[in-house]
Amino acid sequence: MKAVVWHGKRDVRVDEVADPRIEQPNDIVIRITSSGLCGSDLHLYEVLGPFMSAGDILGHEPMGIVEEVGSEITNVRPGDRVVIPFNISCGHCWMCTQGLMTQCETTQVRAEDKGAALFGYTRLYGQVPGGQAEYLRVPQAQFGPIVVPEGPPDDRFVYLSDVLPTAWQAVEYAAVPPGGTVAVLGLGPIGDMCTRIASYRGYRAIGVDLVPERLARARANGVEVLDLGEHDDVADALRELTNGRGPDSVIDAVGMEAHGSPAGKLAQTMAGFLPDAAARKFIDKAGVDRLNALHLAIDAVRRGGTISLSGVYGGTADPMPMMVLFDKQVQLRMGQANVKRWVDDILPLLTGDGDPLGVDGFATHRVPLADAPAAYSAFQEKKDGTVKVLFKP
Repeated sequence: MKAVVWHGKRDVRVDEVADPRIEQPNDIVIRITSSGLCGSDLHLYEVLGPFMSAGDILGHEPMGIVEEVGSEITNVRPGDRVVIPFNISCGHCWMCTQGLMTQCETTQVRAEDKGAALFGYTRLYGQVPGGQAEYLRVPQAQFGPIVVPEGPPDDRFVYLSDVLPTAWQAVEYAAVPPGGTVAVLGLGPIGDMCTRIASYRGYRAIGVDLVPERLARARANGVEVLDLGEHDDVADALRELTNGRGPDSVIDAVGMEAHGSPAGKLAQTMAGFLPDAAARKFIDKAGVDRLNALHLAIDAVRRGGTISLSGVYGGTADPMPMMVLFDKQVQLRMGQANVKRWVDDILPLLTGDGDPLGVDGFATHRVPLADAPAAYSAFQEKKDGTVKVLFKP
């Protein structure tokens, strides 16, 4: 089969690789019909290369048709249309029963002291072959697959794999009070969807970014926006829009991809030149993050407010303004999305009348798998209005 394969920093290729097969009785194999390109994939494309191996298959946002099932699988059958969550979880361990599927005790990658295994995401999370491919083996398929109805196009459901539950959890964790205001930092796929969900749930959403196309996209959905390039102090601008207090909640949907920190950019560049073993230690212990978005969130949120982190941060030694956090009595919530926890809340919005979250037109680019290298490059460089790419094998 063909698959998007990592070969090095900024070097992904579409290679011919072995077809997946049933390896455990609770596996299934699906034929992929759509697979998304995520901002997290750019971390592998750029700074997290030391945790990758040449030949790793990328991607963690797939959906498709069940082709084969293991001997213990009774919940799906060949021909079913399914979306596959990006995290691999068993559904029956203590963590899963608490709604913390990202901490699944069955698939935790204990050798790296990390949570549940993920598709297509470095040896830190199990080095499981990903979904930017023609076929995918799905472990723990007694729990993971989300069966969706025939009829609507893939765009209606594919975002259940990551974008929708990640954004839904980010808004949930933001603990916005009824009628309250949430500022969303970063209007990439997750931030954009956060503003849509927040608006749908009756909150005032203010999106913050510096890419004109992304600001225009949010504005077209009725979201208030702030252009980083037009304000010397964005936190002050947010306070001016919220009676001088600041927003009740701030969602940081930027994470490691934040702009404008020379120190962070230098750290990422340095890590790229180190041998893999040294770079892994540097990333894990020294921190390579550009923390502008997180510091802006801390500055902007009102006293007693909540910050929700959905953007991925990679290091452990980044300076945090703990005195400010404590003095402002800020609540801070974060983590990978526990996909299956939110499916029952989201699915009715996809199968009912209308399209309240605008998923049908959410993708900006739909491209053949063969065009993946160019799509990665355009997404990283924010060219051609690229916000969300769907690959069609």
